[in-house]
Amino acid sequence: MKPLYTLCLLGLAYFAQAQDYYYPPLQGNSWETISYTELGWCEEKVDSLLQFLEERDTKAFILLKSGRMALEQYYGTYTQDSLWYWASAGKSLMGVMMGLTQEDGLLDIEEPVSNYLGEGWTSCTAEEENNILIRHQISMASGLDDSLEETGSINNCFDPECFECIATPETRWAYHNSAYRLSQDVMETATGFDKTLYTRTRLGNRIGMAGFWFNYIYFSTARDMARFGHLMLSEGSWNGDQVMADQAYYQAMISSSQEQNKAYGYLWWLNGQESYQLPGLQFTFSGSLIPNAPDDMFAALGRDDQKIYVIPSLDMVVVRQGLAAGGVNPALSSFDNVLWEKIMNLDCLTAVEEVSARKEVWLSPNPTQDVLRVNGLEGKIQLRLYDLQGQMLQQIAGNEMNISEQPTGVYVLQAQSGRESVVFKVIKK
Repeated sequence: MKPLYTLCLLGLAYFAQAQDYYYPPLQGNSWETISYTELGWCEEKVDSLLQFLEERDTKAFILLKSGRMALEQYYGTYTQDSLWYWASAGKSLMGVMMGLTQEDGLLDIEEPVSNYLGEGWTSCTAEEENNILIRHQISMASGLDDSLEETGSINNCFDPECFECIATPETRWAYHNSAYRLSQDVMETATGFDKTLYTRTRLGNRIGMAGFWFNYIYFSTARDMARFGHLMLSEGSWNGDQVMADQAYYQAMISSSQEQNKAYGYLWWLNGQESYQLPGLQFTFSGSLIPNAPDDMFAALGRDDQKIYVIPSLDMVVVRQGLAAGGVNPALSSFDNVLWEKIMNLDCLTAVEEVSARKEVWLSPNPTQDVLRVNGLEGKIQLRLYDLQGQMLQQIAGNEMNISEQPTGVYVLQAQSGRESVVFKVIKK
């Protein structure tokens, strides 16, 4: 449970009017605002947050409270009208679109993928292929071999030899980009429309979102991202228009979709679960995905830290566009937890003593040939090095570990001090 002061700091007196949601007009630039002073936030803390975002190569940052614009900041030459890619945050949009396609009676996520892509879209046996359902595609639990994507030339390969069955569907979670991208082809086959057209007419026009798909990636303004996040906060409704009427699908989409990675729904990341897995790793970490964020948060996370965070308990949507802010990762990075520590400490505390913010924790050097050093973590530190299958290779007390005897490759380092645990992807060169 989050401390009581955390609830106070986010101005929940204002959120007593939680259902008094504001929706911007479908056309034009008009968007109602609320000042951060009304929310009890300190100017110096807001300035510190915005400076942090600038230092981390951010292009756009938006924070909505009940639909109203509390913070909107652009950096460099980027403006309100600039277009940027969602990267894998677009997966969450596709998660919604698959639900809408099902709602329209054009597909059923319990159907085999081969009903739409045809037999032989994989190199699996006919029985194995027929067991892969659309639901498995959108929960990253198809059982297909994701390691084939690790060679750059195959990353966008959709030939049958790029899809090999190595597990029964729903028994293995893997962040398989090519298998996900084929779900877009499934939607186009089911609807008979180009995915940009179907997304625009079925969803975009009803919330004022004017983005487009190009080469399986979605592009839009930051405000379009915010509109989509606000639709999700409103449980699929927009100013009385129930865009997504199927609430059973909506709830399933933002709930654990399989047992292996409890922090993943239907193409949405889920905070506050007991464990999680990360892209590229067959390893389960204990604890919440983003410890500093509210437990009920669900998020669209993309490469180079494209973010849409939705927090129902706070009536909040947060959007970030830009270059990589916490290392090059396909979804989660160190940026997420640091950002949420700053957001959760924006208030001007009076009756309650302010809790001092923890320092940012980072790893250096990385890549390395020998010594790894964890910086910013205090107290008695334990370091544990794992391979990608979850086997522990080394353990040491202190903030330094020599991995010179390990072969060249990719590893996972867990740094723990008391109840605080930080996980890093390590490259040994």
